[in-house]
Amino acid sequence: MANKIENGEEKQQQPIPLCNPYKMGKFQLSHRIVLAPLTRQRSYGNVPQPHAILYYSQRTTKGGLLIAEATGVSDTAQGYPETPGIWTKEQVEAWKPIVDAVHAKGGIFFCQIWHVGRVSNYGFQPNGRAPISSTDKSLVPQIRASGVDVAEFSPPRRLKTEEIPQIVNDFKLAAINAIEAGFDGVEVHGAHGYLIDQFLKDQVNDRTDEYGGSLPNRCRFGLEIVEAISSAIGAERVGIRLSPFANYGQAGDSNPNALGLYMAEALNKYGIAYCHMVEPRMLTVGEKCESPYSLLPMRKAFKGTFMVAGGYDREDGDKAVAENRADLVAYGRLFLANPDLPKRFELDAPLNKYNRDTFYIADPVVGYTDYPFLEAAERL
Repeated sequence: MANKIENGEEKQQQPIPLCNPYKMGKFQLSHRIVLAPLTRQRSYGNVPQPHAILYYSQRTTKGGLLIAEATGVSDTAQGYPETPGIWTKEQVEAWKPIVDAVHAKGGIFFCQIWHVGRVSNYGFQPNGRAPISSTDKSLVPQIRASGVDVAEFSPPRRLKTEEIPQIVNDFKLAAINAIEAGFDGVEVHGAHGYLIDQFLKDQVNDRTDEYGGSLPNRCRFGLEIVEAISSAIGAERVGIRLSPFANYGQAGDSNPNALGLYMAEALNKYGIAYCHMVEPRMLTVGEKCESPYSLLPMRKAFKGTFMVAGGYDREDGDKAVAENRADLVAYGRLFLANPDLPKRFELDAPLNKYNRDTFYIADPVVGYTDYPFLEAAERL
């Protein structure tokens, strides 16, 4: 039974749907509020750091699902400073105490694995080589999510058909490494204009081989990755994040509805744990807009757990669960600023405001582990 805080007094009330338990395959979740994967750029030298132990454990509840920040699958996967990887032994060992801390508090922890593709430049690539992509079309310079500096991208190199199995294998090995590090599963990052999305979207993918042209061909790469990982670690440990409607990194599609629906249906074949989709209203980073589209057709088509993300607050997240439009709701900025977000939602307590200026700084404390918990905030 949840209690609501009114005039300093707690009043008993029924738990909101968002705070109800949920069984995701073999995982018993105590509520539907998920920590979204959030790039934090505090993994110096691409190695997770001890300060991440506190950051993740702060946001852990018994039976709560957390998705770790995007983690590179290989030395060609990088495109941002100080983001973690999981392709070396050192990285795997560095993740272990972080995962242990989440498990010690009863949390369920998935690692999001990614490859940025053309969202990179020579400086991030081994021996200063060109970034790899589905295409050789360049990405125009753009203001980074920090809103401060401009990201410059080097012209990418189109992957040859015979090279693609190697990239699929990189994802598979990263997933195996994640399980070795103790993670409960992995989320394949197939969204937001990164490598898999560069194959999915017809605005980027101009290939003429079996990985380009038709919808099944453009989806082949992503689905091969899901299949390879599912075979290696078990489908019940695999999720995928998709953003068919988004245009991040100039990766748009002429028919996003058809793309989302095709992927939702195709994923059923593998029996994976969940499909995590970004709302159509999130066309670009951090901005909500009106959209005629809905994720409902994908929700109906996908047979596993359906997770949504993109500009949700307590009220519309709760409504999404109540109306059966989603099983789980992922929260990013609100969870970042409120390490005890599930408790605050349960009590309908006030929320800390997030500070965008400290999202991507390298400081191990500021904007990272210094947001107050409810009890501390009440004492201020």
